[in-house]
Amino acid sequence: MTHAMQGIFPVVITPFHADNTIDWEGYGNLIEWYIDNGSHGLFAVCQSSEMLFLSLEERVALARFTVDRVGGRLPVVASGHISDSMADQKAELRAMAETGVDAVVLVTNRLASADEDSSLFRARLDDLLTALPSDLSLGLYECPAPYRRLLTDDEVSWCAQSGRFAFLKDVTCDLDHVKRRLALVKGTPLAINNANAAIAWPAIQAGGHGFSGVMNNFHPDLYRWLIDHGRGHPELAAELDTFLVLSAMSEGMGYPKLAKHFHRRIGTFGCVHSRTIPYDIAAKHWAVEVVLDQIVEGAARFRSRIAALG
Repeated sequence: MTHAMQGIFPVVITPFHADNTIDWEGYGNLIEWYIDNGSHGLFAVCQSSEMLFLSLEERVALARFTVDRVGGRLPVVASGHISDSMADQKAELRAMAETGVDAVVLVTNRLASADEDSSLFRARLDDLLTALPSDLSLGLYECPAPYRRLLTDDEVSWCAQSGRFAFLKDVTCDLDHVKRRLALVKGTPLAINNANAAIAWPAIQAGGHGFSGVMNNFHPDLYRWLIDHGRGHPELAAELDTFLVLSAMSEGMGYPKLAKHFHRRIGTFGCVHSRTIPYDIAAKHWAVEVVLDQIVEGAARFRSRIAALG
């Protein structure tokens, strides 16, 4: 079946001014950049957006701005429930639903702590579902912070068969696990969107529905090419895959501020301020600007080779 929430789904970063306020002009430019570079949809208000450091008002404003700016050109999903109490989570999710996003994404680690079992997860999930509009499309996100809560096979199957869920940002980082999940959701609306660049191309080849990793903030068009044309050009796809995997190793060098350095370079916005990463990444991660040089130049070379294919 064709899934509504599949393909290249960047995790949207939040540009700030130096005074710690949101740079709305820069954010609008960023949305256009994602669209111009082949994105199928946008995942706003997520960990890359620095959601744990945003007020509820800011999270809601980001989601609403994204929906308004996109104007129906592609689907927008958004999360943003970060609280511990279920009452607060319901309020956060209802507020997000009112922004007009195409799907509200539930964060799995908000539904069970690291030492709680699947029965508690299901009970809290059922509680949230009764509190949200029955016609609201939903997603799932195995957010790594504050801890990574992977869904069990039974939980994936239940969510898929319920018909309520259209989007899963898979953070297993394991190809066999992704393949198993693809089999579990077959024939349902639930799309499995892998988040790990190391297995992005193999997961696509295995029938994965999309890629929603942080490197879509650097070269979403190259991942889009893999989805659209990689199978027809296996040698170039293999070379590109190696470049993309090695580029993704830079994530540990102060992401998401790293992505802001990249976007300052290309003129999307002018300030690299981050609430999540307050330090100077160039001082802590030596030669980070040289790494960015290589990512930019390497991507350009692959774009030239792709263009030469006609």
